[in-house]
Amino acid sequence: MLTFLIMAGGSGERFWPLSTKEKPKQLLKIFSNKSLIRLAFDRILPLVDKNQIFIATNEIQLKALKEELPEVDDSRIIIEPAFRDTASAIAYGSLMISKYYNNPTICVLASDHLIADEDGFRKVIKIAELEAEKKNIITLGIKPEYPETGYGYIEVNEANLNIPTKALAFKEKPNYEIAEKYFKSGKYLWNSGMFIFKYNTILDTLKKHSPNHYEISNELNKIIDKNNGVVTANNVRDIFMKFEKKSIDFAVMEKADNIVVIPSSFGWNDVGSYLAFDELFKKDENNNVIYNVKSITVDSTNNIIISQDDNHNINLLGINNMIIVITKNDLLIIPKDRCQEIKKLLAKV
Repeated sequence: MLTFLIMAGGSGERFWPLSTKEKPKQLLKIFSNKSLIRLAFDRILPLVDKNQIFIATNEIQLKALKEELPEVDDSRIIIEPAFRDTASAIAYGSLMISKYYNNPTICVLASDHLIADEDGFRKVIKIAELEAEKKNIITLGIKPEYPETGYGYIEVNEANLNIPTKALAFKEKPNYEIAEKYFKSGKYLWNSGMFIFKYNTILDTLKKHSPNHYEISNELNKIIDKNNGVVTANNVRDIFMKFEKKSIDFAVMEKADNIVVIPSSFGWNDVGSYLAFDELFKKDENNNVIYNVKSITVDSTNNIIISQDDNHNINLLGINNMIIVITKNDLLIIPKDRCQEIKKLLAKV
């Protein structure tokens, strides 16, 4: 049985002030007339019934999530009592899905990515579903279009599109020089953070490589059974907090020998920062992206200008390489090359 686990608990800090804790990036209609999580949900509906789609989130975002996806039954919303990184989220989410289906195939997806070729994406998911039957953990590697320093990479021997191949190594985000070597070699793929596996496979792999996540999952399983399947944040929080705070890459992907990657090319973008606007929107004659605002620019180039406030225009003179975002409550001005540092500002806001 193919099921999906959409990870929707992120805080979207890199898109502040457009994004807030209560309504992070995945719940915003920034890049189309649909939110990113609505796009993620709709693109997999041709593959499964809606009840085979589970959403992992938290109490803070629950209200906005339910407003965005009213057709999702409460039983398919998995509320994490705390943030303990992706290994814990996947272990807990997989456990909850296993309560509805016997040894399901689980496809873990992000709620805030864009995919241009949705038919091509679904084709790759079907290939991965077959590969999961071989007790492998499958990840989707994106064929690079240019040297990118903002993504992790997966090393492979062969990178033939849609043909599963063994993952040789996972690499952290590189500097530009290394990214250029990766790109020219043709043997490195962008790490998309999408995973497909059978429930028993991930359980066995956690037992071998991350005993903490395996043991805490068993404890949670006992609590859930004791409460006849009724789960609240309160009755699992104390045990959930025992999870080591670790990403799925560190816990499993970099250690296991049953990792298979499918080289893919379906127009993927993780929309990881405001720089995504440069890739996704048209620019004016001065290379400025001007989104949802009236703006006059003089001697100003290569800026990203965004507004959620209809009461103000944004006009620039002699401003270059900046990100300018205005909402009803906040104004953000930051150099493009420091857009990954918004968290530093948020720590003081």
